[in-house]
Amino acid sequence: MMISTKGRYALRMMIDLAEHNNGEYIPLKDMAERQEISKKYLESIMTMMSKSGLVSGLHGKGGGYRLTRSPAEYTVADILRVTEKTLAPVECLSCSPNTCSRAVSCKTLPMWEKLNTLIEDFFSGITLEDLILEESAYDYSI
Repeated sequence: MMISTKGRYALRMMIDLAEHNNGEYIPLKDMAERQEISKKYLESIMTMMSKSGLVSGLHGKGGGYRLTRSPAEYTVADILRVTEKTLAPVECLSCSPNTCSRAVSCKTLPMWEKLNTLIEDFFSGITLEDLILEESAYDYSI
């Protein structure tokens, strides 16, 4: 599994919103400058985040983006699923139920299923709040 630039930037933007979470809308321009990412690219990411309900956006003066819930209520998995569509390590696990014609006889399927569970559990166990804590405060071990 390879997380795209869009997925990595989405995490950075959500962390930025969590770190500056004061109830106010945060201008995209400010986030783009802090993160050193093009405003235009971030617009496409924040549109995805907004459509998924992870953030709310306001256009015009005083506009920008803000979280729709507390940082502790967002998991890395929630965010990456918006940009990546799936966290599955192989195509046959990207939809449920598995429609692969070889699933019944596939010798590697149990291995891929276990990896998929590890990935899901790992990313579902990390919140935005965890990511904004001091590095030493969160244990990323499995």
